[in-house]
Amino acid sequence: MDFRKIPTLNSTPSLLGYGCMRFPEKDGKIDKEQSYAMLDAAIAGGVNYFDTAYIYHNGESEPFMGQYFKENLSTKPRDSFYIATKLPTWEVNSLEDAKRIFAQQCERLQVDYIDFYLLHDLKLDRFEKMEKLGVYDYCRELQAQGKIKHLGHSSHENAENFAKIVDARDWDFVMLHLNYMDLDNLKLYEYAVAKGVPVFVMEGVKGGSLSKLPDDIAPHFTALNPTATPASWALRWAGSLSDSGRPPAEASGDLRGGEQSPPSLAVKCILSGMSSMEQVQDNLATFSGFKPLSNEEHAAIKRVEVDLRKRVRCNCTGCNYCMPCPAGVNIPWVLSIWNNWGIYENRGHSNWEWSMVGADSRPAKCTECGACNAICPQKIDIIADLKRADSELEGLAW
Repeated sequence: MDFRKIPTLNSTPSLLGYGCMRFPEKDGKIDKEQSYAMLDAAIAGGVNYFDTAYIYHNGESEPFMGQYFKENLSTKPRDSFYIATKLPTWEVNSLEDAKRIFAQQCERLQVDYIDFYLLHDLKLDRFEKMEKLGVYDYCRELQAQGKIKHLGHSSHENAENFAKIVDARDWDFVMLHLNYMDLDNLKLYEYAVAKGVPVFVMEGVKGGSLSKLPDDIAPHFTALNPTATPASWALRWAGSLSDSGRPPAEASGDLRGGEQSPPSLAVKCILSGMSSMEQVQDNLATFSGFKPLSNEEHAAIKRVEVDLRKRVRCNCTGCNYCMPCPAGVNIPWVLSIWNNWGIYENRGHSNWEWSMVGADSRPAKCTECGACNAICPQKIDIIADLKRADSELEGLAW
């Protein structure tokens, strides 16, 4: 296992972090036998960073991990592994809420302190609310008491709002959504690196969408390495980001291959929400003796990215000009799910996304009033595309 020291935090997390939100389940609960075996294998392979959250597995993840730590790691020095969890900012409406939740998290995890504590999915409006409630200052008080070692936040924000949050307060670290398809998020990465804030990565495989590629796309990778999984390519992309905020080949300005100076690698830990032993073993292989992407490999990823984007179903940018729909259809959400299905052909994930859309928000409610078509800046025939999306997505059920 590779490790990347964070001098400012005096911490050395494993480059692979165990994301505790996708454990295998049995009868609607976390499958203890399978999950314990996977955690055991990860620890044997060198993983020392475990990331959970208050809401994962409908609140079951924290107590599950607490019991695992008690049963399996109680004889190990507490400072030999790192526990990360998150405050659900959307559930905090008073400082007392934050205090109650933190106390509950410590009880669930059966620990006296939390190594890495994050304000979960910290959007700008939530940050402003946390400031008014005094939550950040409370967390710093907990840190002074030794109950939190490092304070950070996870972000899915846009670059402008992210910068405002980072500038407003001191952060020990941030966790960002980064993969080779969501390249707009490199702006957040570049900003954090420039400010000297350590970066942890989530969604490196885009929720599993990059773990299996369409048949016409996969040869870009298999031509160079027939045995490497698509997931390993995606995770290596994240782990290869340089301190300039760009992949090493781009930072060197050379996509043709050949010699280059070793990049200064800035990502400190990459989370993977592993749901099978096969995934654990594949990830351990990727992060043991980690090899940054070569220029040739980076060029292959660029070709994959370009070809995947060609598969988009419609050019919706999610600008929301079409909202609210008079009939209640959630147009941007529907078109986003449809585009993801077209790009990745991940039937299970797309079917799950579609199941999250309520009946009152689906295209079947469209009255063809034409209001959306008239206002769309991209000149999309939204009415026609909603019909096509409905037909394809309704057919995804197993």
